[in-house]
Amino acid sequence: MADEQLSDRIERLVAEEHELFQRGDSQHGLETADHERLEAIRVELDQCWDLLRRRRAARTAGEDAESETARDAETVEQYLQ
Repeated sequence: MADEQLSDRIERLVAEEHELFQRGDSQHGLETADHERLEAIRVELDQCWDLLRRRRAARTAGEDAESETARDAETVEQYLQ
């Protein structure tokens, strides 16, 4: 996946996340499925940002950014903030 595609995916996920938050505000809470979707979005955003950062770092270091692939959710979610 190219950097532009990753950025587009991030933008779509953020838009969906905002839509769910707005829905929750207007309906005084979210359904269980909406909460589950928000969690899935959060994890996928973490994966996308991680991949984008690693691709940029590889490019800066003169390495092949295309060889970078998304890490699994468990790995990305274990990072310290």
